[in-house]
Amino acid sequence: MSRNYKFCNPEGLYFVSFAVVGWLDVFTRNEYKNLFIESLVYCQREKGLELHAWCIMTSHVHLIFRSVKGQRPELLIGDLKRFTSKSIVKAIKENYSESRREFLLDFFKSEAQRSSNVSGYQFWRHDNKPIELWSNKVIKQKISYVHNNPVEAGLVYRPEDYIYSSAMDYAGCKGLVDKVVVYESYS
Repeated sequence: MSRNYKFCNPEGLYFVSFAVVGWLDVFTRNEYKNLFIESLVYCQREKGLELHAWCIMTSHVHLIFRSVKGQRPELLIGDLKRFTSKSIVKAIKENYSESRREFLLDFFKSEAQRSSNVSGYQFWRHDNKPIELWSNKVIKQKISYVHNNPVEAGLVYRPEDYIYSSAMDYAGCKGLVDKVVVYESYS
Protein backbone atom coordinates (compact mmCIF):
# COMPACT_ATOMS: atom_id res chain seq x y z
CA MET A 1 0.00 0.00 0.00
CA SER A 2 1.27 3.51 -0.78
CA ARG A 3 2.20 6.23 1.67
CA ASN A 4 -0.59 8.39 0.25
CA TYR A 5 -3.38 9.09 2.69
CA LYS A 6 -1.63 7.74 5.77
CA PHE A 7 -0.43 9.35 8.98
CA CYS A 8 3.26 8.46 8.67
CA ASN A 9 4.82 11.17 10.85
CA PRO A 10 3.29 11.36 14.36
CA GLU A 11 4.60 14.93 14.78
CA GLY A 12 3.63 16.15 11.31
CA LEU A 13 1.26 18.92 10.31
CA TYR A 14 -1.68 17.34 8.45
CA PHE A 15 -4.54 18.36 6.22
CA VAL A 16 -7.57 16.07 6.58
CA SER A 17 -11.05 16.06 5.14
CA PHE A 18 -13.84 13.85 6.30
CA ALA A 19 -17.42 13.68 5.12
CA VAL A 20 -20.78 12.58 6.40
CA VAL A 21 -21.81 9.22 4.91
CA GLY A 22 -23.55 9.74 1.60
CA TRP A 23 -22.23 13.32 1.67
CA LEU A 24 -25.51 14.24 3.36
CA ASP A 25 -25.94 17.93 4.19
CA VAL A 26 -26.21 17.57 7.97
CA PHE A 27 -24.30 20.73 8.82
CA THR A 28 -26.97 23.02 7.43
CA ARG A 29 -28.11 23.42 11.04
CA ASN A 30 -25.95 25.51 13.34
CA GLU A 31 -26.67 23.29 16.35
CA TYR A 32 -24.84 20.40 14.67
CA LYS A 33 -21.94 22.64 13.65
CA ASN A 34 -21.74 23.91 17.23
CA LEU A 35 -21.51 20.34 18.54
CA PHE A 36 -18.56 19.76 16.23
CA ILE A 37 -16.89 22.96 17.45
CA GLU A 38 -17.37 21.87 21.10
CA SER A 39 -15.56 18.64 20.23
CA LEU A 40 -12.72 20.53 18.54
CA VAL A 41 -12.26 22.68 21.64
CA TYR A 42 -12.32 19.61 23.87
CA CYS A 43 -9.67 17.91 21.72
CA GLN A 44 -7.53 21.04 21.90
CA ARG A 45 -7.79 21.22 25.67
CA GLU A 46 -7.61 17.52 26.57
CA LYS A 47 -6.05 15.59 23.70
CA GLY A 48 -3.34 17.84 22.28
CA LEU A 49 -5.02 18.95 19.05
CA GLU A 50 -3.07 21.92 17.73
CA LEU A 51 -5.44 23.50 15.22
CA HIS A 52 -4.03 25.60 12.37
CA ALA A 53 -7.09 25.90 10.11
CA TRP A 54 -10.59 24.47 10.00
CA CYS A 55 -13.86 24.75 8.12
CA ILE A 56 -17.23 23.05 8.52
CA MET A 57 -19.13 22.74 5.25
CA THR A 58 -22.65 21.35 4.88
CA SER A 59 -21.52 17.74 4.34
CA HIS A 60 -17.86 17.66 5.31
CA VAL A 61 -15.09 19.14 7.44
CA HIS A 62 -11.54 20.26 6.66
CA LEU A 63 -8.82 20.52 9.32
CA ILE A 64 -5.15 21.42 9.36
CA PHE A 65 -3.75 20.16 12.62
CA ARG A 66 -0.89 18.62 14.55
CA SER A 67 -0.98 16.25 17.52
CA VAL A 68 1.16 17.75 20.31
CA LYS A 69 0.62 15.51 23.36
CA GLY A 70 2.18 12.38 21.95
CA GLN A 71 -1.08 10.83 20.75
CA ARG A 72 -0.89 9.46 17.23
CA PRO A 73 -2.77 11.77 14.83
CA GLU A 74 -4.97 8.97 13.48
CA LEU A 75 -6.14 8.16 17.02
CA LEU A 76 -6.84 11.83 17.72
CA ILE A 77 -8.96 12.16 14.57
CA GLY A 78 -10.62 8.81 15.34
CA ASP A 79 -11.62 10.06 18.80
CA LEU A 80 -12.94 13.33 17.33
CA LYS A 81 -15.00 11.50 14.71
CA ARG A 82 -16.32 8.91 17.18
CA PHE A 83 -17.43 11.51 19.72
CA THR A 84 -18.98 13.89 17.17
CA SER A 85 -20.76 10.99 15.51
CA LYS A 86 -22.41 10.00 18.77
CA SER A 87 -23.27 13.55 19.86
CA ILE A 88 -24.68 14.64 16.50
CA VAL A 89 -26.75 11.47 16.02
CA LYS A 90 -28.08 11.93 19.57
CA ALA A 91 -28.98 15.56 18.78
CA ILE A 92 -30.79 14.49 15.62
CA LYS A 93 -32.71 11.80 17.56
CA GLU A 94 -33.79 14.36 20.16
CA ASN A 95 -34.63 17.12 17.67
CA TYR A 96 -38.28 16.52 16.85
CA SER A 97 -38.35 19.69 14.75
CA GLU A 98 -35.67 18.22 12.46
CA SER A 99 -37.63 17.74 9.23
CA ARG A 100 -35.18 15.10 7.98
CA ARG A 101 -34.93 13.25 11.28
CA GLU A 102 -36.32 9.87 10.18
CA PHE A 103 -34.52 9.97 6.83
CA LEU A 104 -31.15 10.78 8.43
CA LEU A 105 -31.43 8.19 11.18
CA ASP A 106 -32.57 5.49 8.73
CA PHE A 107 -29.69 6.33 6.40
CA PHE A 108 -27.11 6.28 9.22
CA LYS A 109 -28.52 2.96 10.47
CA SER A 110 -28.39 1.34 7.03
CA GLU A 111 -24.80 2.54 6.53
CA ALA A 112 -23.83 1.00 9.88
CA GLN A 113 -25.37 -2.33 8.84
CA ARG A 114 -23.18 -2.30 5.71
CA SER A 115 -20.03 -1.74 7.78
CA SER A 116 -18.24 -4.48 9.66
CA ASN A 117 -16.88 -2.24 12.42
CA VAL A 118 -19.82 0.06 13.20
CA SER A 119 -22.86 -0.75 15.28
CA GLY A 120 -25.94 1.41 15.58
CA TYR A 121 -25.39 4.43 13.35
CA GLN A 122 -22.59 5.42 11.03
CA PHE A 123 -22.31 9.19 10.71
CA TRP A 124 -18.85 9.74 9.17
CA ARG A 125 -17.29 8.05 6.17
CA HIS A 126 -14.28 5.94 7.17
CA ASP A 127 -11.70 7.83 5.11
CA ASN A 128 -9.85 10.97 6.25
CA LYS A 129 -7.38 11.38 3.38
CA PRO A 130 -4.55 12.79 5.53
CA ILE A 131 -1.89 14.72 3.66
CA GLU A 132 1.26 15.71 5.52
CA LEU A 133 2.13 19.33 4.82
CA TRP A 134 5.86 19.51 4.22
CA SER A 135 6.59 23.01 2.83
CA ASN A 136 5.46 26.60 3.31
CA LYS A 137 4.03 26.61 -0.21
CA VAL A 138 1.89 23.51 0.41
CA ILE A 139 0.77 24.79 3.82
CA LYS A 140 -0.36 28.10 2.26
CA GLN A 141 -2.17 26.25 -0.54
CA LYS A 142 -4.09 24.04 1.90
CA ILE A 143 -5.00 26.94 4.22
CA SER A 144 -6.27 28.86 1.20
CA TYR A 145 -8.23 25.81 0.05
CA VAL A 146 -9.82 25.34 3.48
CA HIS A 147 -10.79 29.01 3.81
CA ASN A 148 -12.03 29.40 0.23
CA ASN A 149 -14.32 26.36 0.36
CA PRO A 150 -17.36 28.44 1.48
CA VAL A 151 -16.62 31.02 -1.23
CA GLU A 152 -16.44 28.31 -3.91
CA ALA A 153 -19.73 26.86 -2.58
CA GLY A 154 -21.40 30.26 -2.94
CA LEU A 155 -22.08 30.65 0.78
CA VAL A 156 -20.13 33.91 1.19
CA TYR A 157 -18.20 36.41 -0.94
CA ARG A 158 -15.11 36.53 1.26
CA PRO A 159 -13.60 33.70 3.35
CA GLU A 160 -13.61 35.76 6.57
CA ASP A 161 -17.38 36.23 6.28
CA TYR A 162 -17.98 32.54 6.94
CA ILE A 163 -18.04 32.12 10.72
CA TYR A 164 -17.70 28.32 10.75
CA SER A 165 -14.04 28.42 9.76
CA SER A 166 -10.73 29.83 10.92
CA ALA A 167 -10.66 32.42 8.10
CA MET A 168 -11.72 35.09 10.62
CA ASP A 169 -8.65 34.33 12.72
CA TYR A 170 -6.43 34.75 9.66
CA ALA A 171 -8.15 38.07 8.88
CA GLY A 172 -7.21 39.39 12.35
CA CYS A 173 -10.62 38.89 13.97
CA LYS A 174 -11.74 36.56 16.75
CA GLY A 175 -13.21 33.31 15.42
CA LEU A 176 -15.41 30.72 17.13
CA VAL A 177 -12.50 28.52 18.26
CA ASP A 178 -10.17 30.18 20.78
CA LYS A 179 -6.85 28.53 20.14
CA VAL A 180 -6.16 28.60 16.42
CA VAL A 181 -2.46 28.66 15.63
CA VAL A 182 -2.34 31.17 12.78
CA TYR A 183 0.36 30.10 10.39
CA GLU A 184 2.76 33.07 10.43
CA SER A 185 4.02 32.66 6.86
CA TYR A 186 0.50 32.73 5.47
CA SER A 187 0.29 36.34 4.33
